[in-house]
Amino acid sequence: MGLWKSLFGLDKRRRRLLRKVPKGPLRNYYEIPFPDPDSDWRHVSYLPIDLETTGLNPKKEEILSVGYAAIHGQRLCLSESAHYLTRPSRDIPESSAVVHGIMDDEASGAASLEEALPHMLRALAGKVMVAHYAVIETGFLSEACQRIYGFPLIGPVVDTLELDARILRQTGRIPKQGELRLAALRERYGLPRYPAHNALIDAIAAGELFLAQAAYRSEGKPFPLKRLLAN
Repeated sequence: MGLWKSLFGLDKRRRRLLRKVPKGPLRNYYEIPFPDPDSDWRHVSYLPIDLETTGLNPKKEEILSVGYAAIHGQRLCLSESAHYLTRPSRDIPESSAVVHGIMDDEASGAASLEEALPHMLRALAGKVMVAHYAVIETGFLSEACQRIYGFPLIGPVVDTLELDARILRQTGRIPKQGELRLAALRERYGLPRYPAHNALIDAIAAGELFLAQAAYRSEGKPFPLKRLLAN
């Protein structure tokens, strides 16, 4: 996961980037310190994020939509949610369109990623990103920031897939096919099924799953954020 891997030293790297990044949305993001990894997870704000893309390779493929919703005080706040379609530079491959349902005519009238990204960066500032299989979100967003602003995006992240994968590794059990999918994990924690492959709905689904996972692990007691962060 590149620059997103380390649990410690992130704020030092944030300050280093702050000295280099020119004025603009990415610099504004880096001006706000990251949450302390030793903080009780209940006292931290989060931003569940989901992307729909034309493929899986962030260096070759493009972001088609961004969805997010903030979490404060263990509550998911729909009043701080957003969903943006973004206009790709080329036709959407049929292989990805059948998954997310975003068609060329719909995307052609959407905002550019350069227009949508500042809104997401403003929402993410000072929070922990939450995503399911977060390598997609971190990879694409960092690549987008590198292309648009000349510098990568770093920050603390919780991967809801990784949280349950850790439990399986600790027990020495290999996960069954599909066992770690977002819908399967939501069912495991008693959460309702939502339609898949809409960026905002998937972001909300990941946020609710995270709250259930964190509550299960912390058992209502103080529990450090660093024990939830992605490795």
